Amino acid sequence: QVQMVESGGRLAQVGGSLRLSCATFGRTLGIYAMAWFRQAPGKEREFVASLTWSGSNDDYADSVKGRFTISRDNGKNTVYLQMNSLIPEDTAVYYCAGSPYASGYSEAKSYMYWGQGTPVTVSS
Repeated sequence: QVQMVESGGRLAQVGGSLRLSCATFGRTLGIYAMAWFRQAPGKEREFVASLTWSGSNDDYADSVKGRFTISRDNGKNTVYLQMNSLIPEDTAVYYCAGSPYASGYSEAKSYMYWGQGTPVTVSS
């Protein structure tokens, strides 16, 4: 069993920065990639960023490229999402997810493990 716990979400100002964390617990050896998704009120969950556990490949949604960075600390079994130059459209609940598969990392269906979400609100 794998558990994921997100933290770091809060109210932020436009142009500001936040760093989200996702700590993983349990049988993490079977996780090949981690990702962040987000879901804004009234909208579907969307892909934000992914990173293979080896750190060799990352991917970003066009809407966050150049502003967000996904990283990991394997020693702490933790994945981070550094969010810079925040805009109101970044307001959402952010979820981390773990995939046991070797591809398809931009699709929610590729992820077996999910955290409970951490809310981010960007205010002008």
